[in-house]
Amino acid sequence: MASPAITHTEVRRPLDALRCDIAGPPALSRVVADHLRRLGARPGDGDVDSEGIALGGDGFAGVTARTAWGVPGSGIEDEATAQAATGVMTVHGRRHGAPRGLGVDYLATATGVLTVQGLLAGLIGQARGGPASHVTTSADRTGLLTVSQYLAAAGADEPEAVELSAGGPPFSSADGVLFELETLDPGAWAAFWRALNAPADAIRAGWRPFQFRYATACAPFPVDLHEVTRLHVWARIRQAAGLSGAEVCRLRTLGERAAEDDGADPWTLTALGPGAVAAAAGAPMSGRPLSGLTVLEAGRRIQAPLAAHLLGLLGARVIRIEPPGGDPLRGMPPACDGISARWLALNRGKEAVEIDIKSSADRRRLRELAAEADVFLHNWAPGKAGELELDAEHLAAVNPALVYAYTGGWADRIADAPMGTDFMVQARTGVGEAVHPAGEPPVPSLMTLLDLLGGLHGTEAILAGLLLRERTGHGVRVDSSLLGAADTLLAPALHWVRQGLDPRPPAGFRHPLRTSDGWIAPSDASAAAAAAHDVRGMCTEDALDQLRSHGLTATAVTTDLSALHHDPRLSGSISRDAHGAPAVPDPWSFA
Repeated sequence: MASPAITHTEVRRPLDALRCDIAGPPALSRVVADHLRRLGARPGDGDVDSEGIALGGDGFAGVTARTAWGVPGSGIEDEATAQAATGVMTVHGRRHGAPRGLGVDYLATATGVLTVQGLLAGLIGQARGGPASHVTTSADRTGLLTVSQYLAAAGADEPEAVELSAGGPPFSSADGVLFELETLDPGAWAAFWRALNAPADAIRAGWRPFQFRYATACAPFPVDLHEVTRLHVWARIRQAAGLSGAEVCRLRTLGERAAEDDGADPWTLTALGPGAVAAAAGAPMSGRPLSGLTVLEAGRRIQAPLAAHLLGLLGARVIRIEPPGGDPLRGMPPACDGISARWLALNRGKEAVEIDIKSSADRRRLRELAAEADVFLHNWAPGKAGELELDAEHLAAVNPALVYAYTGGWADRIADAPMGTDFMVQARTGVGEAVHPAGEPPVPSLMTLLDLLGGLHGTEAILAGLLLRERTGHGVRVDSSLLGAADTLLAPALHWVRQGLDPRPPAGFRHPLRTSDGWIAPSDASAAAAAAHDVRGMCTEDALDQLRSHGLTATAVTTDLSALHHDPRLSGSISRDAHGAPAVPDPWSFA
């Protein structure tokens, strides 16, 4: 547990009375500027070089940062080329059967959040007695983190358990409503389709690709299932969902999201009250800013485990709370050394403690662990923590200095919200429209965009809570959500909607060009001119040479994720963990 730093002003937000100076590419600095402002920082005097970020004041020596697209000369110079080189285009394009670029600036957004994380971590390290630091981030490393689970599966000891081929939601009703379907229960899945008179063999064949779509980014359903929904009107489909326990969500537009957007912060930080006990922790050990701190994580699937994973990379000891018998996702194929490669991507290096939260004795044990922790993090279903008497007020009673963190779906900001899962939040907020250019139907990406970005927001919120605790001596509750992540991602598009402009990029935007042996992706600035060149009969290298000879920038699309291990374009190398699973480089570097 931490010893709060002496502060010279009243602190309500983590960065109150601190100043920030920001320069650099607007695409990479947009989120940094917005989030630092929301956390309390005020603009400085502009004394920063053209590519840097500086944050400090009020007793802090300060921390600086530099962020970039990739290594100079690598060909990674903007969002399109970063998505191409790191495999994002290939993973997002799986449901389409060919590489496709995301129509939103996903890697720039995520890199901005990671940069804020690095700045906050640097200040926490200083508050704990460490030196001033400089953090470096880049979009190419962000891309590797984004595809880390897919990369791990590609490097596993066994093949995928399901077919990787085109297909997936959304479904369409007879009256033209596009919708997402969600359930974690195979019984509810079967009951929904039986209510619509779907063929039994199609119901059976469809469950496995549906269940694995979070892991594979594609879902080749039997055609019969799509044909069945087109026979029924939306009201009938909603009725079938209500009777079965499955949930459906109509795909909303960006205009609808803009009309209801309340402009709220993507996270909330609430003081748990006075009386925090500050135990001396000493300066960070091993050079990592969170070294010596303990995180207790009770996370499922992606969002919370990723948040805790990043805290571990920053030096924290992470203790993972798992049910009796261990996390069942440890066995999700494909495996490395008998353990799920995807599970390792988010959970390697964590300690594990098995606790039955339904048992009063085990809940007491969990409270005892929380009493010695700095952070408690979970993503249980809404209301569950309160029912178990494991909510912030309960754990603050045993540890007033605790940072209590919840990563959820909707943050109680949407009335009648569906289940708070990645694809349902994409559907409800207009992400499905934003990620595809004009002229294409809205389709939520089967790449887990919001689970990943939501996990990054969770880490950012926890770091903000830890810094606030250091400055005030009080415990803090922090809440982050998939909805907050969607709002951060969609901010430019929602701004365009409010200005009366078309929020979607033009037709064909970030569609890579086919070559005789692969694909190439022009930079956004070169795309229009590059489209005039017919490169279909050329090999990739010759096609790139031709475009470059005309002053255009492009790079090869990584279609085989295992090739990332030896890609000279990338700023960090991919290693192997103790189980032989691929491990991507840390998303930040500290000096």
